[in-house]
Amino acid sequence: MSKKKNKQNSAVSPPVSRQQIPSQQVKQSAGRPIQAEQPAKSKLPAGGIKPSIQAVMVLCIAAITWLFLKSCLDNQLTNWDDPGYIINNPLIKDISQEGLKNIFTKPIMGNYHPLTILSYALEYKYVRLQPFQYHLDSLLFHIIVTVLVYWFVNLLTRRPVAAAISALLFGLHPMHIESVAWLAGRKDVVYGMFYMAACIAYIYYIRAAGAKRWWLYAGVIFLFVCSLLAKPVAVVLPVTLLLVDYFEKRKLDYRLLLEKLPHFAIAIGFGIKSIKDQHTFGSLNTFSISYTFLERIALGGYALVTYLWKAVVPVGLCNFYPYPDKTGDMLAFQYYLYPLAVIAMLVLIGLFARKNKVIVFGSLFFLVNIVLLLQFIPVGGAILADRYTYIPYLGLFFMAGWLVSRYFEPGANKNIGYAAVGISLVYVLYLGYQSNERCKAWYDTTSLWRDEIEKEPVRAPNAYNNLGFNYFNKFNDAVNPAEKKLYYDSSFYLLKEAIHLQASFANPYISLGELERSVNNFPEAKRYYYKALSLKSTDEDANAYLGLGIIYAISHNFDSAGYCFRMAITMKPYFPEAHSNYGNYYDMMNNVDSSLPQYAIALQQNPDMFAPHLNRGRELQRLHRCDEAMKDFEAAMALNPDDGEIYYARSYCYAQKGNKALALKDIEKAISLGFTQVDKSFYEAMKK
Repeated sequence: MSKKKNKQNSAVSPPVSRQQIPSQQVKQSAGRPIQAEQPAKSKLPAGGIKPSIQAVMVLCIAAITWLFLKSCLDNQLTNWDDPGYIINNPLIKDISQEGLKNIFTKPIMGNYHPLTILSYALEYKYVRLQPFQYHLDSLLFHIIVTVLVYWFVNLLTRRPVAAAISALLFGLHPMHIESVAWLAGRKDVVYGMFYMAACIAYIYYIRAAGAKRWWLYAGVIFLFVCSLLAKPVAVVLPVTLLLVDYFEKRKLDYRLLLEKLPHFAIAIGFGIKSIKDQHTFGSLNTFSISYTFLERIALGGYALVTYLWKAVVPVGLCNFYPYPDKTGDMLAFQYYLYPLAVIAMLVLIGLFARKNKVIVFGSLFFLVNIVLLLQFIPVGGAILADRYTYIPYLGLFFMAGWLVSRYFEPGANKNIGYAAVGISLVYVLYLGYQSNERCKAWYDTTSLWRDEIEKEPVRAPNAYNNLGFNYFNKFNDAVNPAEKKLYYDSSFYLLKEAIHLQASFANPYISLGELERSVNNFPEAKRYYYKALSLKSTDEDANAYLGLGIIYAISHNFDSAGYCFRMAITMKPYFPEAHSNYGNYYDMMNNVDSSLPQYAIALQQNPDMFAPHLNRGRELQRLHRCDEAMKDFEAAMALNPDDGEIYYARSYCYAQKGNKALALKDIEKAISLGFTQVDKSFYEAMKK
């Protein structure tokens, strides 16, 4: 690097007067030109810290981040978007050539991020749905991004202290835990990795010369596209690169703008696709309340100010921040003050810090990367999200790191610097502790929604619904009667509370229908299903029709059952549960030619379902196709080894094959696992 460049990047250092520069001694000898003595070159790099020491610093930052966040490795999958992105996602279960094509052409839940989906697919190939590997990879991605943050800040500023402080704040901030401990939040750490790598490559590009420069330019575009393929919010990278140009004092002219044209073209293309995908999925709305344009501005200001204070005091964190209620169809007055506060902050920066490139760069980095996430264009039902701060907070951490590093400039009081570093480390330890605690909130579905209800007891009906449905699943899995009653009562109470908080919320009605159907209270179950359908929540109607189809099939009202199953599948073509139950419906009607294809579709859509294997195996056994049936039973056991019904069903295959010993063994295994519907005469026959 030239000395001129170093001087430019130390703009906050006091100027050196002429009197401070010693005059160089000039000697002249006969026949020789006058030459000035060359100053001795420093053995230390810019920043005054040896590369080996910096390497140790980076390793320490990575190790500290690992130690504080490794508790998330014990976490499980949750019912908060994990089913859509991982558990029930057909794209991750096929990495053939056709499967890869689908990953890169089909959005999931209104989002197009194929590289993130590809990371899930690779994990699924090797560990299926075991959560440890998924959590390990998310944590490793985050540590990589943290190291890249150090690299970026150090490369840009030549200040290792600033880089270390920035990286520690980034790696350990509790607002970043959602992106790490929540598996569906994987897109943040993946896009963040490519985003920071693109920023680093860009700095090398603008400082390089010759042919190498254009290879770096191509590398920036490649990394930019990868970031977009991980999460479309990376569309703001071209503006971030202009901020780097500002920090590097590159002249803003037509050549600089021409240089960014490919970046902006790519960003616009991905932005348009993202809006279309969100619109198709139905995400471009709020949860239940509509807001005017002026109210949107007020809420955006509220979100921005909230993100700012949570950067300093990260308390009251939760996974879902509801929109504020309106009183008399009006937003509370205080929300209109937040945009004024934002304007006041910008005016103060303009008046007193516009020549301080560190404050300008850091502030604009934060604003540029957060502005699309302030819900001016509403996406989903939350006004805030911890994960939205993943990259934007770097602008704030950058300013904090630079502030500490100033005390290590030549002539500064380093004792104050050491004190500032000490205070920073204490604060970082506080953040690390809070992050470790936040990881525990994300442990599983129960801990997640209990935490949400504790933070938002009256404004988050979805929390009550999701926790209630979780207890419904526990009720289905429980064997002990006391446990079953406890889970039933808990589920019923929570789902009723969700309805109490928002009577127009269709999900808890469907969940109550499922709960009542599971105890054969069909009249009540039908009432809840029909109530959900009356609310015209089209994205949930398919689930209501499925529940009704099952009830009508059990009641032998086959015409109504067939209609409901067809409606469910028409509304939701990817619906393995519906295809599986449609197969059961045809099986009840002895229509083998129709039932077997439905089971096959169910397993194609979701290979992790054991029920289609079990039911198809039973049907094949009745057809005396025991070899095929045995394969299905074995597949069902591999997926659900503690289900006694599977062993009992297989015992009939062994009996047909004349192997009473193995049939008896399977019957007794089924009984030991709690299966009670054993045919006593069949049991006795196998004993003889």
